[in-house]
Amino acid sequence: MTGRGVVTMAPLFMLLLLLSGSAAMGGPRRHRERWEEGEGEWRPEEEGKGGGGEPAAGKGLFVLDKVEKVVDSEGGQVHVVRGQPWPPASFMHIGFITMEPKTLFVPQYMDSNLILFVQRGEVKVGWIHKDELVEKKLKMGDVLHIDAGSTFYMVNTGEGQRLQVICSIDASDSAGFGPYQSFYLGGAGKQGSVLGGFYPTILTTAFNTTYDELARIFTVKSGPIVFYTNTTDPGRGDKKRDAGEKERENDPWRPVGRGDEDERGNGQWTWSWRKLMGGFIGGAPSNAAEPNKKSDKTVSAPDPYNLFDHDPSFQNDYGWSVSIDKHDYEPLGHSDIGVYLVNLTAGSMMAPHVNPRATEYGVVLGGEGDIQVVFPNGTLAMSAKVRPGDVFWIPRYFPFAQVASQTGPFEFFGFTTSARRNRPQFLAGATSVLRTMLGPELAASFGVPEEELREVVHAQKDAVILPPVQEKEPRVIRQMVKE
Repeated sequence: MTGRGVVTMAPLFMLLLLLSGSAAMGGPRRHRERWEEGEGEWRPEEEGKGGGGEPAAGKGLFVLDKVEKVVDSEGGQVHVVRGQPWPPASFMHIGFITMEPKTLFVPQYMDSNLILFVQRGEVKVGWIHKDELVEKKLKMGDVLHIDAGSTFYMVNTGEGQRLQVICSIDASDSAGFGPYQSFYLGGAGKQGSVLGGFYPTILTTAFNTTYDELARIFTVKSGPIVFYTNTTDPGRGDKKRDAGEKERENDPWRPVGRGDEDERGNGQWTWSWRKLMGGFIGGAPSNAAEPNKKSDKTVSAPDPYNLFDHDPSFQNDYGWSVSIDKHDYEPLGHSDIGVYLVNLTAGSMMAPHVNPRATEYGVVLGGEGDIQVVFPNGTLAMSAKVRPGDVFWIPRYFPFAQVASQTGPFEFFGFTTSARRNRPQFLAGATSVLRTMLGPELAASFGVPEEELREVVHAQKDAVILPPVQEKEPRVIRQMVKE
């Protein structure tokens, strides 16, 4: 691992030095197959640790290493890597959600917009959309947007498989109590339900129920991620949930473990909870004898967008990339965030480029690689080796490049702080701005004849993702610069 450093060098040297590189390929679908086969594992560690379990200090100016465990339950954990509060308009945190098989992340709403990416496993997400409950089943590679303030829950539906979800957490509207604030509707350990904070007289009147029923609901706190039993039809998928007392014994909301059965009663707790929360989530029941009875109104919510089921935005012999924005998936426009996924073959690199519209946040999913970032004054801001679990960020306008190690593919996923077309500006390669602007003015800025500059700028025949080169060539360049 190389620490960050600041060195002075000629701009042309910086453009050429980053060329490094060997190849073998597959598209997004092959990427999913490899993850299904169990290859790779991101490892978010606790505060003060890097993704590989080593001290994160010295990793680099643009590698984020402040990791907090914000949820720690028997059924799973949530780690959050805090983003840099500069620039304020591009402030974002990255969350890592891990859920064991047959677990539920209890209903909650948050003070931040969420974009979920299913990195491994399958999950059912239910959330409030246009005042109705909608459920979607997500598989590996799916992206789903949830608005801030929208109540949602998550269920690990993968058969015997741990669920891993990466999410963006928009910090711009945060309430300021930590990286984000969850407001739980169900019991959530020490924090408890937000409803439990009201006086009992307020709640008994609001729900038109008895104090005893309320006491059974709000005195049991089982944790944010709980084990549960689901014996209902797994094929219900996106249908809205039927409510009421029906199928009380097999209700999927019936928690198990931690002694919950004995404390709540055999099925009665579940019915009471659904009766009470049905009025809160689904609107006031029209008849007290039929609590939570829904109307026949059909609500259509956007389907998730799967990164593996669509053709790459760019692909050649050295890798591929997928980039989606609000034109591809309209909900991204709600939080003004884009999503991308990149796979580089061994030794290949993403050409030096600039994001003119957005700050970029990335999470290493597999393999190892190097990231170099350059300051506006033309000096090296960071050269850092990253591995699975590491989170990096690239400020808007800062030149940078990602290079895969020679040992295997380098895969990373991330978010951008704009849902518009990003249109990165490449500084090297067949589509570079240098080639587009090539002329006497550009040559004069480098202080060389135009033909000499043309020879250098046109030497690279590939674009965007570039092939590996022999290590001896950068050494020659270094020697030339020293002389």
